Amino acid sequence: MTTRQIKPLALPDIPPGDVDMPAPTFEWLSPLDLLVDETYQRDLSDNSVRLIRKIVGGWDWRRFKPPVVVKTDAGFEVIDGQHTAIAAATHPEITRIPVMLVEAAELAERASAFLGHNRDRIAVTPAQMHYAAVAAGDEDALTVAQVCARAGVKIARHPPGQGRYRIGETSAVGSLGALISRRGVKPAREILQVLVEAGCAPISAEQIRAAEMLLTDAEYSGDIEAADLVTTIIATREDAEREAKTFAAAHQVPRWKALGIVWFKRKPRGRKRAA
Repeated sequence: MTTRQIKPLALPDIPPGDVDMPAPTFEWLSPLDLLVDETYQRDLSDNSVRLIRKIVGGWDWRRFKPPVVVKTDAGFEVIDGQHTAIAAATHPEITRIPVMLVEAAELAERASAFLGHNRDRIAVTPAQMHYAAVAAGDEDALTVAQVCARAGVKIARHPPGQGRYRIGETSAVGSLGALISRRGVKPAREILQVLVEAGCAPISAEQIRAAEMLLTDAEYSGDIEAADLVTTIIATREDAEREAKTFAAAHQVPRWKALGIVWFKRKPRGRKRAA
C-alpha cells in the first residue's frame, strides 16, 4: 500500500483567512431535534427527495458527513447538511447523528455560511442562492430584490409543479442582475414592468434581453414605447417565440435578439420616431 503524508503547500500569494473565532465542537443529536430556517434555506425539490431516498437506501457511516449546525434561540439550526439530516430522520434505525456545532449568532452570518457551503454545488439553484444572499445582506442581491418588488417580479425558489409559472415569476436570476448592472435600477424596473404587464409567465432571460434591446438601444427605442411593447407581446405570445426560433437559426443571431426583432416587426403601426 502506498500512502502520502499530508503536507502544507507554499502559497505566498494567499493571505490566510482569519481563524479568530471559536472552533467547532461535535455533539450527537437526534435528527428530529434539528431545524431549518426557510428564510435562506431551500425547499425540498423533486431532486432533493430523490437524493434523500438514495441516502436512506444506501446508508453508510463511512460516507457520512456531519451536518453543520448552529444553536440559536429557536434550537439547533442546520446551515449545511439538510438532506443528510432528513435522511437520518427518515431511516428507522438511526436515532442520533453527530453534528458539527459552530457559532453564528446573527441570521446574516448563518445565511452567509450557507452561501459559502453551497456556492459551488450544482444542486443549489441560482434562485436559492439569491434568497440566501438577500438574507446575508448582500448588496447586489438586495438591489435585485428591490427592483423585482417594485416591478412586480417574483423570483421562483424552484420550478413550479408541471412548469406552471404565475405571471411575473422568473428563474432568470443572473439576467436580472446583469440587466441592472448594464442599465441601472430605474430602467431595469421599467423593462421588467413591461414583461409583467404583458403577462409573461415565466419571464425568461431571452424576454429580458429582447425587451431591453427594444427599449434602450438607439436603433429601436425611438420607434417603440413601453405600452406598444406590452400590446405586442400580448398579441403575439407563442407565435413570436416560434418565429424567433426560426429567425435565429436562419440569420445566426442569438434567440433573444431574434425575439426582439420579431416583436419590433409586430409592433402597432403608425408610431413615429421620437425627435
